[in-house]
Amino acid sequence: MTPLRALLTGAALLTAPLIAVGGAAPVQAQSVGVVQSDILVVDPERLYEETRLGQAITAQLQQEREDLIALNRKLEAELEAEELALTEQRDTTSPEEFRDLADAFDERVQRIRADSQRRVREHERNRERAPLDFMRQVEPVLVELMREAGAAVVMDRRTVLLQADVVDITSAAVQRIDATLGPAAPDEGNADGTEATPETADPAPDPEPETSPAE
Repeated sequence: MTPLRALLTGAALLTAPLIAVGGAAPVQAQSVGVVQSDILVVDPERLYEETRLGQAITAQLQQEREDLIALNRKLEAELEAEELALTEQRDTTSPEEFRDLADAFDERVQRIRADSQRRVREHERNRERAPLDFMRQVEPVLVELMREAGAAVVMDRRTVLLQADVVDITSAAVQRIDATLGPAAPDEGNADGTEATPETADPAPDPEPETSPAE
């Protein structure tokens, strides 16, 4: 099960229509290839994976992940070099002085590990939020398509047992999202104003350098 499916399955978006308009008067359809129907279906996963907006979010999060890995490797190399230098001082310093140096090094290691873990947690939170943030961004486009089709409800395709293919507006929605939002929208992705972040199938980087303080 992908992160997008895990996030959306069982949520209110899936147990109820994605979008519903009560009492809305049908609007004449425009030339968008959308069937006139009271009920439409859409595949949120396809929207996320096939739109330029979703792809841009995915690429952005992948870059963030790679940056975290590179930073962790840099910090690990620095700590290994510092530990080696500290070890070489063992024979030239008093036990008390060496213990002070070792304690200071240990505090630095713990601080770096805590900072690294915090960055990874933030990355994971953004990654988990990205699919829902994406759906909030594209909701106005789905509402527009729904009104053009004279529909009252848009359902998640995965909750529909049987359907006629013509009521699936996913392809039309992908085209309209690309035309309306384009690839520049990820900067507006998260509700807290931070960079929008997508899902990625790769695991998060290991935040903890393996270097241990010298004894």
